[in-house]
Amino acid sequence: MTDTTPAAAPRAAAFTTRSPATGEPIAEHPVDGPEEVSRAVARARTAQAGWAALPASGRRDLLLHWKKALATELDTVARTIAEETGKPAGDAALEVVLTLEHLGWAARNAGRVLRGRRVGTGLFTVHQRASLVHRPLGVVGVIGPWNYPLYTPMGSVGYALAAGNGVVLKPSELTPGTGVLLAGLFDSAVPGHAGLLTTVTGAASTGDALARSGVDKLAFTGSPGTARKVMAVCAETLTPFLAECGGKDAVIVTADADLDAAADAIVWGALSNAGQTCAGVERVYAVREIHAALCERVVERAGALRPGAGADAAYGPMTLPGQVAVVERHVAGAVAAGAKALLGGPGSVRAPYVAPVVLTDVPEDCAAMTEETFGPVVVINPVAGVDEAVERANASRYALGAAVFCRGGRAGGAIAARLRAGAVSVNSVLGFAAVPALPFGGSQDSGFGRIHGEEGLRAFTSVQSTTVQRFAPPIALTSFAVPAATRERAVRLARALHRRR
Repeated sequence: MTDTTPAAAPRAAAFTTRSPATGEPIAEHPVDGPEEVSRAVARARTAQAGWAALPASGRRDLLLHWKKALATELDTVARTIAEETGKPAGDAALEVVLTLEHLGWAARNAGRVLRGRRVGTGLFTVHQRASLVHRPLGVVGVIGPWNYPLYTPMGSVGYALAAGNGVVLKPSELTPGTGVLLAGLFDSAVPGHAGLLTTVTGAASTGDALARSGVDKLAFTGSPGTARKVMAVCAETLTPFLAECGGKDAVIVTADADLDAAADAIVWGALSNAGQTCAGVERVYAVREIHAALCERVVERAGALRPGAGADAAYGPMTLPGQVAVVERHVAGAVAAGAKALLGGPGSVRAPYVAPVVLTDVPEDCAAMTEETFGPVVVINPVAGVDEAVERANASRYALGAAVFCRGGRAGGAIAARLRAGAVSVNSVLGFAAVPALPFGGSQDSGFGRIHGEEGLRAFTSVQSTTVQRFAPPIALTSFAVPAATRERAVRLARALHRRR
């Protein structure tokens, strides 16, 4: 018998991932083109029909089973993250733990948040029963970043799945192994719905193919420039788009703040993960009377930290090789413009590592203050008071996260309310990232839309509004048969009612 099965089309190419610390090869992955991406979307769409048909409790149980599998394989997942990003094993394990928290919350709360509900009607629609339901979109495309290759994309992946969707994930070409492992663990944990979460690998061309593939929404994390390009592709088909594009997060420190606590948090927020955190600390505005004391504490703590690949390293290498030049340009430009290097300086850049850098008196128009540095660099500038600090914090094109350190939580909350940032922590940094019920996202160059929390679940649904007529209306206003006099009486009645307070 002759085999008439068509041969699978050969893949165009493959690429090799490498250790950011050593440059040694890690693994080889295929470059998925339009055909492979299209097949992945079709597979997810087929699986999604059965997934959406499950009751919310059924999806909850299966997602919790997947969560259990991720927890069981925590060491393997963390090892893959650490290998691809260069971050310390402990940091990678913490990333997995935070991911588990969010996945558990999404699984347990989707049914409550997205259940259908009745809504009230008005005087002229009392004969109608009104309700709304949140329906899955279908298949959601997710383009993930390299700095947190599990936690960040799962803010879309986990919530989209909990809302009843299928997902096609395109991880960064620097960290594809994490995405492949994630989808593989889903298939093994939930074999009856294998293919619901599919990973495609490749660089920009693969992301472009995903944006053109007919997905029902695309969630993107990356730079503002890349977001604009992907968004332009989505605009061709009016594909909904959610963007998280990084930040230039500010910390405000008042005169009555606990300076030791503030310094400890600033150092961690600025230097953890080699400063490669979208909501990490990049700018600090401290009132003048405590500025010198805060700088002294920050320099003391930061000066004790060293990057490296060993177990005793505080943080690892720059994951993206090209980012080293950005950090060097920002630091050198600030010093050339008159800034003082309290710790480190241009010489701190020794690729692939960057030692801690603490700057002060940096002009506000320097790149180190206006562009995302995304490295272990923090600027601590003095301000006359809280008003000036708020004004400077809000002057950035980015509006993602922020923090306030002051004596009392109520006073800190009042300052937080004046900031444009999408998320603010008082007397901590990045406190909001560990609270699954809180939405996360920003505006302007930080993107738009929200992940996490109830808003994050609803972001991956469409709303259907329904009315059911219960009885014939006293005044039928949606009929040509209504006499003009009746219509006029209705208008007079409405006018009288709405002129009241």
